[in-house]
Amino acid sequence: MEHAVTASTPHSADASGADGDPPPGGPAPDAAGAVAGEDGGGPGSGTAGASAGSGAPEPAGAPEAGPPAPDGAGDTPGPGAAETGSEGPGADPDPAGGGTEGTGSEAQAELAAQRALRERIARRKAERGGPVESGAKLSGQAADLLAAVRAVEGGTSSGSDFFDDAPAAAAPRPAAEAPRPSVPRAAPAAPGRTPPEALEAVRALLARGGAPETLAGPVAETLGDGAAGLLAEDPWLVLSVPGVRPEQADAFARALLGPGCGPDDERRAAALVAWLLERAAAHGHTVQEVSAVRAGLAGLGVPDEDAAVAAAVEAGAALVLQDGTGADTAEEPEEAHPTAPEDRQEDRPPVPVLLGLDRYAMAEESLADGLARLVRTGPGDAWEGPDLVRAAAGSGLVVHTGGEAARAEPVALVAGARERGLRALVAVHSRSGCRRLGPRDGAVTVADLLSGAAGPGRDEDGALALDLLAVLDAPLLDVESAAALVEALPDGCRLVLSGDPHVLGAAGPGRVFADLLAAGVCPRVDSRVPDPGPLGELVSGIGIGELNQVDAPGKEIAIVPVREAAEAVHRTVQLVADSVPRAIGVPADRTQVLTVGHGGPAGTRALNTALKQHLNPGPGRFGGFDPGDRVALAEAPGRTVAATVVSASPEGLRLDGEGGAVTVPRDRVASVLRHGWAMTVHQAAGMRWPAVVVVLPGDAAAGLSRPWVYTAFGRAERHLSVVHGVDRALPGAVADVAAEPRRTRLGVLLRGLLAAPSPS
Repeated sequence: MEHAVTASTPHSADASGADGDPPPGGPAPDAAGAVAGEDGGGPGSGTAGASAGSGAPEPAGAPEAGPPAPDGAGDTPGPGAAETGSEGPGADPDPAGGGTEGTGSEAQAELAAQRALRERIARRKAERGGPVESGAKLSGQAADLLAAVRAVEGGTSSGSDFFDDAPAAAAPRPAAEAPRPSVPRAAPAAPGRTPPEALEAVRALLARGGAPETLAGPVAETLGDGAAGLLAEDPWLVLSVPGVRPEQADAFARALLGPGCGPDDERRAAALVAWLLERAAAHGHTVQEVSAVRAGLAGLGVPDEDAAVAAAVEAGAALVLQDGTGADTAEEPEEAHPTAPEDRQEDRPPVPVLLGLDRYAMAEESLADGLARLVRTGPGDAWEGPDLVRAAAGSGLVVHTGGEAARAEPVALVAGARERGLRALVAVHSRSGCRRLGPRDGAVTVADLLSGAAGPGRDEDGALALDLLAVLDAPLLDVESAAALVEALPDGCRLVLSGDPHVLGAAGPGRVFADLLAAGVCPRVDSRVPDPGPLGELVSGIGIGELNQVDAPGKEIAIVPVREAAEAVHRTVQLVADSVPRAIGVPADRTQVLTVGHGGPAGTRALNTALKQHLNPGPGRFGGFDPGDRVALAEAPGRTVAATVVSASPEGLRLDGEGGAVTVPRDRVASVLRHGWAMTVHQAAGMRWPAVVVVLPGDAAAGLSRPWVYTAFGRAERHLSVVHGVDRALPGAVADVAAEPRRTRLGVLLRGLLAAPSPS
């Protein structure tokens, strides 16, 4: 793909979080197979849900029909073989988060600011001596937040005084204990390792509440060994289990607590706020404006949304955050402004009041702190060579953009660094990416690098023993993975984040690569290396919003029009089994089918059923699978491995994948494995195949966007067939439908840190 601009100096661009996100409304329709009661688990059903569906379930978060979860949200199986809707809760809701604790000063600083905020609120409340406008039973931080939000939205306050006591972001702030969590979870138990007595206690409690016993495992994994006691005290904690919806949690609570529980219960408010924020995270957002959360609560029947938000903050279910670092709103010395902060509102710009879950807030601030550290400790050397080499020589952080062919540039940079005697490494998103680069490049996946399964290991300080790390597929980094990676890099290490900015974003929350591109805080190098051939020309046009007709003399591109879903399935099987192997020479096991969603008459389930019957018929003796079946193994949210079933044993199902042989334990087969002749495009992120068949039945039109089409068509190396049943919706989506914006804070946090004086 050709890019017209090459630069090695920082760009100045707006990095503010995405505005105008649709507020999280009431519950959307459940996906088939989601945890649901006999009558859908609605109020009054007397159940908290039942695990439906048979065979191998689809990854949680996958839509049944229509638009997929935005930007790759949620293609990962949830616990207990239950599918969840694309709006459902994200991954493990443990507030500690993965890899974000570390020593990130900004994450600790936000908690310290919260404690200072409470103290100031207590002083102001004592000075006022009167009740807040509404929410009379609230007090302390909850009441003050309610009043502050109404002042901001009513135009009588900028909102900045709500954060006045928070020190400037550049100044180190003392660590503080985290706010009291509303869900006092233990560490989630490893799958299959929950003590039998704990599971039995959960089963008994679920039976009392009319919930299916199949939820016992997921509840124990989410809430820990003390799940039964926690759930008995607060039944709405069941809402933290992926797949459970508010109406199901309400029914469960009514069955346990009786008629005394109502929609205004503060425990319900805290759980619903956390659920809305988790659902927003599944769509890529790290924070939400208070107004969006209030709108979601209104759709869930909460009688006083303001009081519910304030109560949730008081309980620690959510954090109050700024859209920025606080450096431009920090309080100046009293002698400079003898008047009260309320008298100076007109001098300050409006500051949106945001809500976020602590795991993502901590990760985002820790990531900003780590990236700023790399920028400040950059080596400042001078190397001769291409633009990327010169940029990496003098800076600790570089962003590099380009298509598939441009991946050779950071790979060459790493090879040259090794020749200079530096410890350098290439990291990619998927094992498929390692295969594409080849063994000489020594690439590892980001997940294996962080876990220690591959890579150079850690030094005596716990940092990765590296002088330069080039991360390909950087747009697929979510905020937690990026934070863990950056925290592991030593001072003075060079980090090059490389990727194609047009592809679908990360499956988890955050838009790390896009935020860095927009922030303009480090050198940016745009590759001029075009992707070759007709496929490269086609995908390059899509990247700028044009679906061009290109010449394909070698049958690189084929359009197969269809009128209905049944015809789309039939033509897809024909292409994979006969046409592509015969005309292109690519066998069926190297041809991948991609579509919009799992459900519907031409979703992955229907396509996989048809392809299995034709290519590898069998009874599915091993949990629905037979030797020779192609499968998709969900290692973690956003990380799918393509593999083939080899055999079964008492230990589990043996697979042969791109990362080598692997055995999936018997009790995990149903939740992490599904047939893989057909995948969603989100599952295929970071992977490529010699031939790809993209299926676009008529009901797929609503799920199309330019990034989706760009990513789908770009998975093909030699041949692309498009089973086309959406008529003008395809060029319309390429021209007009951008990715759903994500609400994040990384850009403003990072710019604020680097604009402030360096801490001593």
